[in-house]
Amino acid sequence: MAQQLILDILPPPEPTLANLIVGENAAVVAAVKALKTGQTLYLWGSEGCGRTHLLKAASQHHQGVYFAAHQAKDLQARLDQDTAMPPCVAIDDAHRLDEQDASAVFRLYNRWREEASGVHAFRLILAGDRAPMQLQLREDLRTRLGWGSVYRLFALSDTEKFTALTVHARERGTPLSADVVHWLLAHGSRDIRELFGWLEALEKYALARHRSLTLPLLKTMLAVEKTDSQIPLKPKNTD
Repeated sequence: MAQQLILDILPPPEPTLANLIVGENAAVVAAVKALKTGQTLYLWGSEGCGRTHLLKAASQHHQGVYFAAHQAKDLQARLDQDTAMPPCVAIDDAHRLDEQDASAVFRLYNRWREEASGVHAFRLILAGDRAPMQLQLREDLRTRLGWGSVYRLFALSDTEKFTALTVHARERGTPLSADVVHWLLAHGSRDIRELFGWLEALEKYALARHRSLTLPLLKTMLAVEKTDSQIPLKPKNTD
């Protein structure tokens, strides 16, 4: 069973603004779309609110580059090369920046400011789990994070999560029944990322058996493989 569960399936669709479930974040998405070269933006919200999806989508929309916090060292190397920056640079998980990574981001802000009105101007977008002045970062960097507009991201409602899960499955070519989504929302995590994890596990399980994604199949998978590490969560109950 473990071998069957790790069969390759269709990769998840790339995060884009088109497949983002907006929810209460219409103003944030509008600000991302309208961001011009030479401008900066900071987004913040709790885990699972869609920060990473939005940053990757923003990078794609503006033909830029995305860095997770732990990839800031790659940013340092790019700054050392002193070549023109792409049209947009997005840095995720600002709250996870260590001292070295924070130094790279500090240099990036200085570079952004120096070039903001010139031919090499670029957009700069960062995101974290809290507002800039609440981050445990060096003061001069926290100040820079607030140089541009600051927006809070709100988590999806259950109705919006239902839409997100349904669209996600359809885009992967594995449509699922509504009762599966209702069950996941009632018994699974509140974090949309973990709900996607449940869905991916069920997709692999269904693919191995040439079955549709149904509630009976989900319950069978949980009963048979409830201790398997391929299943990202344990249900609250299986009633």
